[in-house]
Amino acid sequence: MGVIRVAGEDAVKFLQGQLTQDVALLGMSEARLAAFCNAKGRMQASFVVFKRSPDEILMVCSRDILAATLKRLSMFVMRAKAKLSDATAEFLLYGLMGEALARHGADGHRTWSKTDAGTHAADAASVVVLPPGAGVLRALWCAPLQAPLPAEAPVELAYWHWVSVRSGVAMITQAVFEAFVPQMLNYESIGGVSFKKGCYPGQEVVARSQFRGTLKRRAFVAHADTALSTGQEVFHSADAEQPCGLVVAAVAAPTGGFDAIISIQTAAADTGSLTAGSPGGALLSLLALPYPLLEDI
Repeated sequence: MGVIRVAGEDAVKFLQGQLTQDVALLGMSEARLAAFCNAKGRMQASFVVFKRSPDEILMVCSRDILAATLKRLSMFVMRAKAKLSDATAEFLLYGLMGEALARHGADGHRTWSKTDAGTHAADAASVVVLPPGAGVLRALWCAPLQAPLPAEAPVELAYWHWVSVRSGVAMITQAVFEAFVPQMLNYESIGGVSFKKGCYPGQEVVARSQFRGTLKRRAFVAHADTALSTGQEVFHSADAEQPCGLVVAAVAAPTGGFDAIISIQTAAADTGSLTAGSPGGALLSLLALPYPLLEDI
């Protein structure tokens, strides 16, 4: 992951016109999931967004799309008093899991809350509570380079990635660039879209997808006994010619096989079988989503 910093007196106003999330209402003790879309509503990037100060906003995203995203966003700055920069080298990023959240002052049950941990503002860590996965609480720990590191014993990075996949919250990477409108990844159900804010690129498409007709693609958590990889096409047993979706993220499961987030046509989840990579590829079984969909709330 990497960090984009947006700083200046117009930082909030600028991002308010670019992201799917309401940045103007973002408090200092909150964080948000947000997407940056093209004019057709397709996601070019997704972020964990939070404020370091009223005029400094950090956006954590996949590092493989950071440079291109920074370039695209910078094209829209124009006369706004906001400076965008790649601040990845200026911050430390760690994941906290389980009891470590409480030791850093965070309430792991308050998803998308932000706690500032540290005695000095200059090196304080921002602890953002993320949606849990596989019953494991998790948070993002972000602090300037001079901050003391978390003292907890490290866990394998692969385990962090697995818990992230099991959370059902997918982040955009280069492999799925411009492949989805936000609802195809359930962003409206996990706090990634505000339907009460003003315009942003792709806003009309996103709103129309929500309010005019049923959503035809959704994200699901799935398991396979054999290897899966991000960007693989997903096929349904009723149609060997046309894929019904994509693998958005995939990781080896601790108990064997692979777990993944897939985005597929909702009809394909009802009956028949699903495979990844080809009609004869890895057989997928759908797991329970760890959160309710907006239409079910």
